[in-house]
Amino acid sequence: MENETHHIVPYKTYLLVLGALIGLTLISVAVTQIELTRWGAAVALLLAGIKSFLVLIIFMHLKFDRPVYRLMAGLIIALVVVVIIVTMLDYLFR
Repeated sequence: MENETHHIVPYKTYLLVLGALIGLTLISVAVTQIELTRWGAAVALLLAGIKSFLVLIIFMHLKFDRPVYRLMAGLIIALVVVVIIVTMLDYLFR
């Protein structure tokens, strides 16, 4: 733990990410007003994925951690994607 370097993220970065998260949330709310039939859930999941990525990278400092942590987070996200795809396929082909 002694050899780890500390990083300082400027407030400007936090404010930009906050603005992006608020903007994506507003887009999510706007998309619910549009009738997208089958694509509604996919668009909602895409927007949620983008927001999750921003939070993981910036607010949880995954960008500055060891690569093994990024690998573990990536594998967990891949597992969640596989579970969602299997669930969607089950739902679509019933």
